[in-house]
Amino acid sequence: MKFKIVYDKPCRIRFRCGNYAIPKEYEESIRFYISTNSFVKEVYVTSINGGILVMYKTGFRDKVVELVKNLNINTLAPMTEKREYGIKEIDKEFKDSLLKIALKRVFFKAFIPNPIATALTIYNSVKYIKNGLKALSECKLNVDVLDSASIVACFVRKNFKTASTVMFLLSISSLLEKYTRERTKAVLTDSLVIKTDKVWLVTSGEDVEIPITELQVGDKIRIHTGNVIPIDGIVTDGEATVNEASITGESLPVMKVADTSVYAGTVIEEGSVVVKVRELSSNTKISKIIELIDNSENLKASVQSNAENLADRIVPFSFLGFFLTLIFTRNVNKALSLLMVDYSCAIKLSTPIAVISAIREAAVHDITIKGCKYLEAFSNADTIVFDKTGTLTNAEPTLEKIVSFGKYSEEEILKIAACLEEHFPHSVANAVVNAANERGIAHLEEHTEVNYVVAHGISTTLHGKKAIIGSKHFVVEDEHITVTDEQDELINEKSGACSVLYLAIGDELVGVLCISDPPRADAKDAITELKSLGIDNIVMLTGDSYKAAKMTAEQLGITEYKYQVLPEDKHKYIEDLKDKGHCVIMVGDGINDTPALAAANVSVAMNDASDIARETADITIKDSSLNQLARVRILSKELMERIHKNYRFILGFNSSLLLLGFMGVITPSISALLHNASTMMICAKSMTPLSDKKNKDKEVKKIEETSSTEE
Repeated sequence: MKFKIVYDKPCRIRFRCGNYAIPKEYEESIRFYISTNSFVKEVYVTSINGGILVMYKTGFRDKVVELVKNLNINTLAPMTEKREYGIKEIDKEFKDSLLKIALKRVFFKAFIPNPIATALTIYNSVKYIKNGLKALSECKLNVDVLDSASIVACFVRKNFKTASTVMFLLSISSLLEKYTRERTKAVLTDSLVIKTDKVWLVTSGEDVEIPITELQVGDKIRIHTGNVIPIDGIVTDGEATVNEASITGESLPVMKVADTSVYAGTVIEEGSVVVKVRELSSNTKISKIIELIDNSENLKASVQSNAENLADRIVPFSFLGFFLTLIFTRNVNKALSLLMVDYSCAIKLSTPIAVISAIREAAVHDITIKGCKYLEAFSNADTIVFDKTGTLTNAEPTLEKIVSFGKYSEEEILKIAACLEEHFPHSVANAVVNAANERGIAHLEEHTEVNYVVAHGISTTLHGKKAIIGSKHFVVEDEHITVTDEQDELINEKSGACSVLYLAIGDELVGVLCISDPPRADAKDAITELKSLGIDNIVMLTGDSYKAAKMTAEQLGITEYKYQVLPEDKHKYIEDLKDKGHCVIMVGDGINDTPALAAANVSVAMNDASDIARETADITIKDSSLNQLARVRILSKELMERIHKNYRFILGFNSSLLLLGFMGVITPSISALLHNASTMMICAKSMTPLSDKKNKDKEVKKIEETSSTEE
């Protein structure tokens, strides 16, 4: 796209493309296309003058310029609906609208004569009465009917000022509801938008790494194990198992071969494929899912759904109270005071607002939560299950020692092991390769193609003999390599608490490599915090040996642990816990943890987890500190406490208003004012941070002290 730069300051640049360069229907397409890049903060597009304003991260100016330069409207699909991904923009729009309503109300009362004010009040009431009649025509007795009935009742009494007050307060309630809905969408979609910067383009020669913004429909890209698929497309070459949990919700991977479809946001568990681009990021299947998030019910917590159902069920009782009061007292004012009060508005609004506040507060601490139901599950959880390697440990293991059997020396064993392991950058494999590099051992390839068996090991052919390296389960039980009693005794003696890699060549065990992986510095404190916050059952699952698992568990204060666990066993263990009535949190980091993460009531992935673990997890902590788990627990507990406290206040305060109205102590206008004011107050309170800055819990203080010490 042709343009000129009309404003250029650090982290903020404005392009002018010309009056007719951007059609109106492509404003949102362009904004979405640019905003999907991780280095872009906010984007504003105006078709009137062809303006594009981009706010970006420090150091990415050239990329932004290149992005706009390569923009081709012909490759984008028009979008008629606005995508409210900018949280700051939503907040600003809400504040501006609220101020506008307030100023309009002040002007209306101060300068408009009564006859004109009455006419305007009647005119403004039409939309409320219309909504009420529509609900009645559909045989619904909801809040719309209650609102219209209260306004009509005011008109019957010729109390136009009270009717005007009621509509003013209803307009603010409506604004709050709109703000809640849009901000919910913005927070949730931020965790789903594909933010891949570059892809490997398949050419006639070598694969070339290019910015994703340069991709065109029909291009072919190569995607490897553990990577997120950034576009919708068709597999043209290769085979891979793909986790489609982000699209289908199904945790089991799906085999993808030539001529099968793959979708953006899914992750390759194992294998490598070439994909022909069918849809670019602006029009992918996951982008369509994002459009429907704010209408989706599956991310609501039961407490949120219950609040909405309760709100609707209460409305008929408001009418019942109105008619009973009218029958028994013959006093229209008393009856009207009851009609001005309902429980539903405050209940329906305060709960989602409290949820948004919690999700926003989590985001401030770099914690991404995909929905309220996961906070509720975290609050209710009584069990937390940890993967060991990479989660409770640093995932930076080191080679401690080598035990040689037969004719191979320690140096030769390390050389062969490094040669095999360098193909699969798992943390244990890295330990072997790094040890070889540190000792100056060159390990040129002397083997045939290697086959990687997830969570088991590697097999290949070396100098005409079968060579395998991996866990004892893989080498001894699956591959039937014999380990003598003497060898087993020596391995146990030498390995101590280390994990053991077995290396066999030609159906004979030639040596083992002992790998140590000490716990994270903050792991013990984090577990202690979680216990103090009511999670009594803490479990560690690992594929390591009994001794390695036992040593780590003792160091961290974990009483229950399972060793030599396979990925499918982790999944089954989680399911068994749930069958016994436990609410389970699963914390993992690797491809092999994905089935267990999907099975848990709520799953958590840390910052250094694999792509597939982060995509599958319900909560992602963009921090290396396990103490953040305690923060999520505190936040979830405080959210549930706030919601229930709101319920108690709403029921108590509005019941008092009903009683005072029935007794004739307050007028209908005062009743409406107090009711709507209390609704706004409880909503405003629900938007405040959950953690009290003056009286933070000791747990939060400890988390912050630990984090600052690590920094």
